[in-house]
Amino acid sequence: MIDLVKGAIRAARFDLSFYNQIEYDRSYTRRALVVVLVGWTAVGIGNWLAETSWSTALGIIWAVVGGTAGWVAWSAIAMVIGTRLYRGTADLGQMLRVLGFAQAPLVIGIVPRLDVVGYVWALVASVFAIREGMDFTTGRALFTVLTGGVVVGLFVLAALWIL
Repeated sequence: MIDLVKGAIRAARFDLSFYNQIEYDRSYTRRALVVVLVGWTAVGIGNWLAETSWSTALGIIWAVVGGTAGWVAWSAIAMVIGTRLYRGTADLGQMLRVLGFAQAPLVIGIVPRLDVVGYVWALVASVFAIREGMDFTTGRALFTVLTGGVVVGLFVLAALWIL
């Protein structure tokens, strides 16, 4: 447990050596899942405490389920974009590990109204995570995130159009 917390702190501090360490170590995959679950639980609780529109116990569950599904989807999208468009080298497991730990800053979301800080912090951490996970430049990592954002946005627009 202490190693998990230390790893989450290192990831939140943009410790590049930590991202390199977990990239190939499959034992960190479950730990990355725990970081994601804890982060999105914190966001759900923070929103509940802030009494937002989805401030119920069910809202916490939705945050955790949606956040976990989003982590898996984002890892896959980042892997495809990074390897196909920007010539990075990574597999889905590597992306799950580095991007899971990059979500560590979401725990700040337990404080009502600070979830936005956690989102931005996690997004910046994701750039560093993708950089190290794909073994390429910060510029390519940034473009992977930006391109991925466009892809996700198009999926959301398509889903809204269908509904």
